[in-house]
Amino acid sequence: MSIEIPLLPIFVSLSNLILSMLFVGKNKRKVSETAGKSIQLWGLITIGLIGISLIFVLDIQNNNVMRWFWLIFIIIVLSFQSFLEWKFTKETNRYIVSLSVLILSLFYIFIFIF
Repeated sequence: MSIEIPLLPIFVSLSNLILSMLFVGKNKRKVSETAGKSIQLWGLITIGLIGISLIFVLDIQNNNVMRWFWLIFIIIVLSFQSFLEWKFTKETNRYIVSLSVLILSLFYIFIFIF
């Protein structure tokens, strides 16, 4: 496995942090502080468990399989997060951060991993 795949979570975290400071600023209301807390918790647990179980089913030695796995996993997780932020914290514009991180992550995947 090359170094690009382990750097993906670091890239996603740093871009989320930087874009949050730029777009959201002091208004840091989160989905976990609204009525969407349980939806977010159970949705992310479900997505995470499906992702972990797929790791055991898929051939993780095959780079092509792992490329597609990370592409689809990032799209699902960040799209779900963006939708919840749009639905429950629309006034904070946090969903713009998640969508921007999604786009940057897809660029990262297509440039460095594919």
